[in-house]
Amino acid sequence: MKWEKIEFGELYLIPSKNGLNRPSRVRGSGYKMINMGELFANDRIKDIPMELVPLNDREIESSNILEQDLLFARQSIVASGAGKCSIVLEVPEITTFESHLIRVRLNSNRANPLFYYYYFKTPFANMKSLVQQGVQAGIRGSELKNLSVFYPPLPTQHRIASILSAYDDLIENNLKRIKLLEEKAFLRYKQIVREEKFELKAFNEVAEYINGYPFKPGDWKEAGLPIIKIKELKGGIQIDTPRNDGENIPDKYFINNKDILFAWSASIGAYLWCSGKSILNQHIFNVKPYFKEFHNWLYFSLLEKIPDFINLSNGATMQHIKKSALGMVYLPVPPKNIYEEFQFETEPIINLTVNLHQQNTRLREARDILLPKLMNGQIEV
Repeated sequence: MKWEKIEFGELYLIPSKNGLNRPSRVRGSGYKMINMGELFANDRIKDIPMELVPLNDREIESSNILEQDLLFARQSIVASGAGKCSIVLEVPEITTFESHLIRVRLNSNRANPLFYYYYFKTPFANMKSLVQQGVQAGIRGSELKNLSVFYPPLPTQHRIASILSAYDDLIENNLKRIKLLEEKAFLRYKQIVREEKFELKAFNEVAEYINGYPFKPGDWKEAGLPIIKIKELKGGIQIDTPRNDGENIPDKYFINNKDILFAWSASIGAYLWCSGKSILNQHIFNVKPYFKEFHNWLYFSLLEKIPDFINLSNGATMQHIKKSALGMVYLPVPPKNIYEEFQFETEPIINLTVNLHQQNTRLREARDILLPKLMNGQIEV
């Protein structure tokens, strides 16, 4: 099925608008502001923590955010980030947006904003044609409105948006359950730490950490095992995740469910891997406890000590921590019977967490396979 194409600006309710510039010295009180960080961390923006900025009455009127507004990244360090689109789904209080973002408010009588949020996730949107590369990659609102986009009938837009958002709603609900499960186990860990006496041992005394494989872009293939980078740690395996057949990769670089992964660059943190057999990239350590039953205790003690790792990190443009510095962080180590009991108590929670993450991986894969087929009319709805 071939759909009509029109200029994107024909669907606008009001002209698109760049956000406000607020220097750091005035931030800290006032009204919520959506920054680049929130845009790149949240495809569907809801009631999340944001910086506060002062606004006058004119700015509240002209630069506010409403539910169903689309936000586009006006600039990005990398070309792939320029033009990235998120949709605002909840606005519980007055909210604005920063100058690196473009707000687009669509006419609901002509367009379903959720449909176009998904549309801009596909190659059909042709956002690359708008990107200009300078010191930073960027797009202009004046060119975005002239972009030619698919324009299916409004009822079709509604149905497609409903199908795709159902997947994301399930993913979001699973993430909420995962968070509650991890909080439950973490609270139990903290309770034991308060009540028991412990030795303190350096991180490298209780576990080894194996760096990932030093892949080069030419090693990435269309098929094979997923290559796990920091992006995949946060979002799970995606349809565009790089892959490799693994034939020439040593066994020590393979990871499996429940492996503890430690990101030492860009976004320092500890993660429990839950998305099946994969290959680890070089900016992540696979952490192996020296005692099997120490696994769950080690994971939660690393989560607790992340601020300490961050304090040891350096880097002007990208935060990173040296391998030699990891041994400077000391972890609480209980007697063997305590950490074995904790392992037994938390293992069902960990297993359920893994299952929910695996469900999310399958949901993302199904959504990402459906997405282009729905958007080009290959699947009728």
